[in-house]
Amino acid sequence: MIKRIVVVLFLTLLVLGGLFGFKFYQIQQAINQIKPPPPAMVAAATVKSENWSTSLISVGSFTPVAGVYVSNEVAGKIKALHFHSGQSIKAGDLLLELDSDTDQAELAGLQAELQLAKSRLQRSEQMIQKKFVSQADYDQHTALLEQAAAAVHAKRTRIDKKMIRAPFAGELGIREVNLGQYLAEGAAIVSLQQLDPIHLDFTLPERYVSQLAVNQIITATVQAYPNREFRGKIVALNPSVEQDTRALKVRAKLDNKDKALRPGMFAQVHIKSGNPLTVLTLPDTAITYNPYGNSVFLIQQTDNQFTVQSRQIETGQTRDGRVEIVGGLQLGDRVVSAGQVKLRNGMPVNIDGQPAPGERETGQ
Repeated sequence: MIKRIVVVLFLTLLVLGGLFGFKFYQIQQAINQIKPPPPAMVAAATVKSENWSTSLISVGSFTPVAGVYVSNEVAGKIKALHFHSGQSIKAGDLLLELDSDTDQAELAGLQAELQLAKSRLQRSEQMIQKKFVSQADYDQHTALLEQAAAAVHAKRTRIDKKMIRAPFAGELGIREVNLGQYLAEGAAIVSLQQLDPIHLDFTLPERYVSQLAVNQIITATVQAYPNREFRGKIVALNPSVEQDTRALKVRAKLDNKDKALRPGMFAQVHIKSGNPLTVLTLPDTAITYNPYGNSVFLIQQTDNQFTVQSRQIETGQTRDGRVEIVGGLQLGDRVVSAGQVKLRNGMPVNIDGQPAPGERETGQ
């Protein structure tokens, strides 16, 4: 009985093994028939050497030579307004009056005390010569006169501070107060900007420091006037390079007689600085821009096959769709200029015979 059971189990295992082996053989044949996907088709661009004019390019914004929010130094209620929004004013023009009736009344009382102090001192001067008063009394009367004069001066100063005047000539902004309004100390009344001339602040990488100098001519363009160039000159260079950005802050001054340029406007700056500069360039489409750094896919050839490898690079200026390569690549290196999204390190590729997308229109 046991022998029969063993024989049945053996035959069952033999049949199952044959079935599993045959199925495994079929699976292996199916796997062998699957063809790997063809290499990705990409466009390629070559790192080229070009001669660029050393017209340094940057972006900046306009700032006023002088700009403040006119405010009051002492509190009070607005008694009179002497300006309107957008008005051109001169230095010292009266803008606003605060109520000073109480101060005027107090000033009259202080002036009366001053007059009394003067009379007492005059009598003391006459009597001290006859030795009818002591020197101590005379000194006391002198001190009281000086104290009364100081009190009058302080009150007049306070009254004068309630007459708000323009600290310099310029253009007023939009009025932010109304007649009869109570103003606390330091309340914003109106913006005052001096627009002619006007400053333009911008930055340049530290490698261009040797090409900058005070009184160097610059040109600027703004979106509001696309067909117009504004000329000026550099008036100041920051004495130190910013450690975070390794950039130098530069300030230029431009004439602005027609008030076309306004503080806060964005500008593109061009600075001519001598002989042409030889640079390495790539089309803009070849570069992947990331917050942690720019990169390209470098094409490498091994055993008649092309593969790609990600490479971090350092970029500079951009002109006419081409980007200056400051570091990370050499002259003649080939990189992927289209199709980067589907790539990964070590992946095989086929190179399209057409020029790179960034070079087809320019014919480079």
